[in-house]
Amino acid sequence: MKHFYSLFCPVLLASVLLVACGSESPVVVKSAPVFSTSELAGGETTVFDASSHAFSIPAPNLSASALEKHLEGDVEFEAVFVTAPAVVNPGLGPIYNNVSCINCHSRDGRGRPPDADEGLVSLLFRLSLPKAEDSIDGKPPIPVPGFGTQLNNRAVVGTDPEGKVKIDYTEQTLTTEDGTRVHLRYPNYTFTETYQPLPSEVEVSPRVAPVVFGLGLLEAIPENVILAYADEADANGDGISGKPNYVWDVVEQRYNLGRFGWKANQPTLLQQVAAAYHDDMGITTSLFQTENSAGQPQLTHHSPKPEVSDEILDVVTFYVQTLAVPARRNLDDPQVKHGEQLFAEAQCASCHVPTLRTGVLTGVPSVSNQTIHPYTDLLLHDMGPGLADNRPDFHANGSEWRTPPLWGIGLVKRVNGHTNFLHDGRARDLMEAILWHGGEAERSRQIVEQMSKAERNALIAFLESL
Repeated sequence: MKHFYSLFCPVLLASVLLVACGSESPVVVKSAPVFSTSELAGGETTVFDASSHAFSIPAPNLSASALEKHLEGDVEFEAVFVTAPAVVNPGLGPIYNNVSCINCHSRDGRGRPPDADEGLVSLLFRLSLPKAEDSIDGKPPIPVPGFGTQLNNRAVVGTDPEGKVKIDYTEQTLTTEDGTRVHLRYPNYTFTETYQPLPSEVEVSPRVAPVVFGLGLLEAIPENVILAYADEADANGDGISGKPNYVWDVVEQRYNLGRFGWKANQPTLLQQVAAAYHDDMGITTSLFQTENSAGQPQLTHHSPKPEVSDEILDVVTFYVQTLAVPARRNLDDPQVKHGEQLFAEAQCASCHVPTLRTGVLTGVPSVSNQTIHPYTDLLLHDMGPGLADNRPDFHANGSEWRTPPLWGIGLVKRVNGHTNFLHDGRARDLMEAILWHGGEAERSRQIVEQMSKAERNALIAFLESL
């Protein structure tokens, strides 16, 4: 358990805020973006902590019993799994990417691609086979025989990893209107030492681990609020045509709105957590009872019962549902205010919606009925060929990505020690990330390119205040 909880817990227990859960859904009115004039990015779940622990603090409005459950989930989130048989945390593998949740989501924060002398730690690769040409049929990706839908680059003793990945970059230079040269890098991936050949037509999608705070608030946003921002046919002619992803819900056994993951390919946090256990660590649960190595030579045995209990799955899910959101900073700074205005003028808020209202999330009153400022619409948007992975995922095509929330983005360097952004971490700072935008964001990117250096600095200052 994180040592700083010993300092926070007495204060939290002494100042519990009880949140009443209303039964009515918020009224949906799609209008001009409402920007935050408040530091309370996560409503009553907000914490005023800008330290290296900013992403790892329990929501301050948890009841005593809820805080206890959160802390139990924290212990399990940090649990390191080992090869069976073992007394504690058995079941790892036989193929896997990492040994614990926290190893990918360091300090509950953002992952990055490895440096030249590092192995893969918080970057993984999704795999699939192509569907019929131009087919977006709403179905899940087609597994690759012998590999499934994710490359597991590690394995237990006596088992071969599925393969390794070599990463290098091609540099390109973009010159803004005022003559500033910005160097962008495009990643190239080479798969080596695969235990059997990968098909030549394999589809590959790199994914860095995203932050895990504030997720319960996103889960609590009513579906009709999210759909109010969808405009798949661009009926209003603004060039923005966000669309929902509908994905398979293994609990309800039907298609539901996707909210989580880089392509919104998971409908609930429960399923997101169970999928991470299964795909990333090779650990079965009641949701995914078949080993991730099923059908492969690596599958030498199968556990007769789930390797992680429903109780553990529940507390880990509750943990990520109830992590606090760090407060906004520097709201009165003139440069930040100017940057916020530029953000609006560049139409960035058309996708990165500043303000939303949660409904009721059953069992999690702390995130219910909150006004929040996540800067996302949770919809899919076409980001152009430069960011395309060319790998469809349910209704998401190969160039569409879910709008990532921006809250806390200015604290990533302090928490995680880097400024790598986008789905594969290629951007080395926020300006590089902006200038990779294309597709529906092409006009916004062009506006940024035409800004003066002082204006671009103001825009970055605003983003760093989130």
